[in-house]
Formats: sequence, C-alpha cells, structure tokens
Amino acid sequence: MLLTIDVGNTHTVLGLFEGTEVIEHWRINTDPRRTADEIAVVLQGLVQQSPLLAETDISGIALCSTVPSVLHEMREMCRRYYGDVPAVIVEPGVKTGVPVRMDNPKEVGADRIVNALAAAHTHGGPAIVVDFGTATTFDAVSAKGEYVGGAIAPGIEISIDALSARGAQLHKIEVVRPRNVIGKNTVEALQSGIIFGFAGQIDGIVERMAEELAPDPADVTVIATGGLAPLVLEEARCIDVYEPWLTLIGLRLIYERNTA
Repeated sequence: MLLTIDVGNTHTVLGLFEGTEVIEHWRINTDPRRTADEIAVVLQGLVQQSPLLAETDISGIALCSTVPSVLHEMREMCRRYYGDVPAVIVEPGVKTGVPVRMDNPKEVGADRIVNALAAAHTHGGPAIVVDFGTATTFDAVSAKGEYVGGAIAPGIEISIDALSARGAQLHKIEVVRPRNVIGKNTVEALQSGIIFGFAGQIDGIVERMAEELAPDPADVTVIATGGLAPLVLEEARCIDVYEPWLTLIGLRLIYERNTA
C-alpha cells in the first residue's frame, strides 16, 4: 500500500492507497517543532489504530511539503523508520510530467504542481484548481496539461482570525451558512460576509481566469479541493467538481512515474 503525505501550513493530510483507491486517511496539525521521531510515533499510532491495515502494509511513501522545516524532518523520518520502503519526495529533479510555464518555476509550491497533475489526469485540461487551505489558491492548467500560473488569496481561517484580532467587538464564530444574506445580528452578519463573500471571490477570480485560459470559458473544468472547501461549495456557482483527495491522487501519480 502507498502512503501519501501532504504537508500544508496548517494541516497535514495523510492517505493510504490500495491501487487507485484511498482506503484510509487522516488529518493532523502541522507542527514545525515536531521532530522526525515524533512524526514517526504519530504516524505509527494512526496506522496501528486503523482496523484496515498494519504498519507492515506500507510499501511506498510519496510526500510533498510547503513547510521546509517539516520537510527536513519528514525526510529524516523516512530514512530512519522506513529506510527499506521506496520514498518519493516532490522537489526539483523529481519527474512530475507537468511543464511549468512561470517566470521562476522554483517559486511554485510543490502542492500546486501536484494538484495540476491530478487535475489534468482526472479531468483533463483546461482546468482551474481552487484549493481551500491556509491560503485559497487558484491554479490554471492548460489544455496540454501545463501549469500556466494562478492566484493566491487569504484563506478563510486567516480572514476570520484577522477579523477577531482587529475588531474590538468581533469574536471568532462557527462558520456555517446563515439564514439570510442580510444578517439580523453580529454573528449572522459575520457568517454572511465570510460564506457569501468568499463564494463571490471564488466566482469572480475563476471567471476572469477562465476567460484568459481558454477561447471558450465554458470548456474549463473547475475543481475544488482542500479541507475548507465544503464551507462554500453550495454557494460558489463556478465549481464543477469537488475532489477532497486531489493532492493525494497527484502524489500517487508522481510516485508511479518515479518508481516504474
């Protein structure tokens, strides 16, 4: 079985593949202070508690990280605890099959390239991937499967934290859909601004990107992913597909390309 690890700024998502199917998954906090030994303890604990597998079932590892310090410890964890297991880490030199049409390709986060590969593989191009994480990222994939650029906006949780930190009478709230767009109290007003505001942002940016990406914007497939995507899926009109494991799928594809 293949273990895939997507290390984000806030959360780390782990998924276990049997063939092409995700049969088990976990989400944990990303802690830059965590050592390789601590990461191994957490990972082995998750595996041991799963009724579906045993630690010895892991036959390969594929991972990407947007946090350099965590990537270093992940690399060490693989070396010390899974030294006999093939491991593919998405970094320069690893075959992805995705041409990067950027001014400086090295600036593009590994997770965004992984998402582009998965989008092109599962839905074809042209496509736009909207990843709802610490930041909300928009990644454009051409009809040829090339990564051609994107946009980055503050994420939902970052915006909520900023409001509660800078607004004297504004507190952190549960982010759910309010009864109406016109809130009747402060909580509903905040919920409305967050839910419908982000939905409008998604629709606006995607519409403009699609016009630049394809002669007919209707040909562009819009794929949503990321842990916070369900908050706005029903309100954003532009999203065609929700794929929660898009990054993990991309990691599986890169693993297969580099170990075949």
